[in-house]
Amino acid sequence: MADSLIDAAAVFTFAVHEALTGVASTQQLSVTQLRVLGILRDRIPSMAELADHLRLDRSSVSGLIDRAEKRGLVVRGTAEHDARVVTVRLTDSGRALGAELEAAVDRGVGELLAAATVEDREALVRIVQAIGRVGGP
Repeated sequence: MADSLIDAAAVFTFAVHEALTGVASTQQLSVTQLRVLGILRDRIPSMAELADHLRLDRSSVSGLIDRAEKRGLVVRGTAEHDARVVTVRLTDSGRALGAELEAAVDRGVGELLAAATVEDREALVRIVQAIGRVGGP
C-alpha cells in the first residue's frame, strides 16, 4: 500500500508540475516565477519573506524580482515600519497577467482532476491541508 500511495503522490506531483510548466511557458516564465505572481496576488512581502516562502536564498529571489521588474510585473518599495526593508508588489500588468495565468492553472489542473469523484476531491483537499500544516510556509 505505501509504495502505491507514494507512487500515486509522485505521479500526481509530476502531472501538476507539468501543467504549471506548460502554463508558465506560455508567458516565457519559469514555474518559480509563476509562484511569485501567485504569492504576490494577495500580499506585499519583504524580499526576505518572499525568499522564505519560496525556500530560496535571497540572491536568487533578487534575480527573480529583477527579471519580473524589467517586464513591468512587479515593483519594489519600502516597508512602512522600516525604510530599510525592501518589499515587492504586483503592478497592474503583473496583477492582470497573474489573473490570466491563475485561470489557465485552474483549467490545467482541473483537467487532471476531471475524472475524480467528489469524494476523491474532498480527500485530496484534506491531504493537502494536512501537508500544509506540517510543511512550513
